[in-house]
Amino acid sequence: MIEPNWHTSSYTRSENCVEVADNDPAVVFVRDSKNHGQPALRFEPARWVAFVEHAAHSSG
Repeated sequence: MIEPNWHTSSYTRSENCVEVADNDPAVVFVRDSKNHGQPALRFEPARWVAFVEHAAHSSG
C-alpha cells in the first residue's frame, strides 16, 4: 500500500472538515481533518467517484 497523501477536499469549502487521500489506485481514504486519531474510511476508487458525482449533482 502507498502512504496516503492527504489533501483537503475541494467540496468542504472553508470548513476544511474532510481530507482525502486518493494517490493509491487501489483505495481512496477519507478522514476528519480535525480528528486524525480516528480511523479513515476506505472506498474503492469507482465507488468514491460515484459518491462525489452524486453529491455534486444533489447539492444544487
